[in-house]
Amino acid sequence: MSEQPKQQGPDRARIDRARLDRIFGTVLPETTDDERDPSGAPQSGAARAAASDEWLRRNVPPHHG
Repeated sequence: MSEQPKQQGPDRARIDRARLDRIFGTVLPETTDDERDPSGAPQSGAARAAASDEWLRRNVPPHHG
């Protein structure tokens, strides 16, 4: 029984890279969902902080007064 050696070298690397790109994509987003306004408009740091504070105030459990 002779085993075929695994393909090595630049061709194999190119194939692996193409496969990963096909599965995961080649470009990552510059912002994450939590950094984006649901309407799609970009938010400044201050706007994000205000929205986060407001969300926290609305979601405080009653026993936290």
